[in-house]
Amino acid sequence: MGHRLTRIYTRTGDSGETGLGDGSRVTKDAHRIHALGSVDELNSHLGLLLTEPLDGDVRACLERIQHDLFDLGGELSIPGHHMLTEEQLLDLEHLLDRYNATLPPLKEFVLPGGSRAAALAHVARTVCRRAERALVSLEAESHDSALGVRYLNRLSDLLFVLARTLNRAAGGTDVLWQRAGPRR
Repeated sequence: MGHRLTRIYTRTGDSGETGLGDGSRVTKDAHRIHALGSVDELNSHLGLLLTEPLDGDVRACLERIQHDLFDLGGELSIPGHHMLTEEQLLDLEHLLDRYNATLPPLKEFVLPGGSRAAALAHVARTVCRRAERALVSLEAESHDSALGVRYLNRLSDLLFVLARTLNRAAGGTDVLWQRAGPRR
């Protein structure tokens, strides 16, 4: 672990640059900073979801993912450093398979909504997709985020499945899209 902040404001970012974990400086609009900020925002949305009453297994899953996202943030803050593992990616795939097996097959598109917890999971899913796009841009530039892109791709799928699971846990169902036509 590098330096810990003892003073929150440093004034070093006042010129539009920020420091990375390796000591280098980049502009605050660099692809790396966009990706890092999106991963941080995603982690915050998961923290918000965790304020809801959740099944213990879902809670443990989301808490573990928060730590994974912190690992990904660590990678992003130090170019060329790798913390995420294939095992973490496989864990997401196992969770996806396990939760999806309990759900009925989809025949329509699902709208974000239902219970509050499910709606928060859908918001986290869309933020996850944005973080994934940011990592794709960074990967095109630096070629050191391929596992992070794959991780976020699986995570967004898992968040979709968890939203469906949370709707069922709340006694509801998916909110299904209805093709445009006469509205009541």
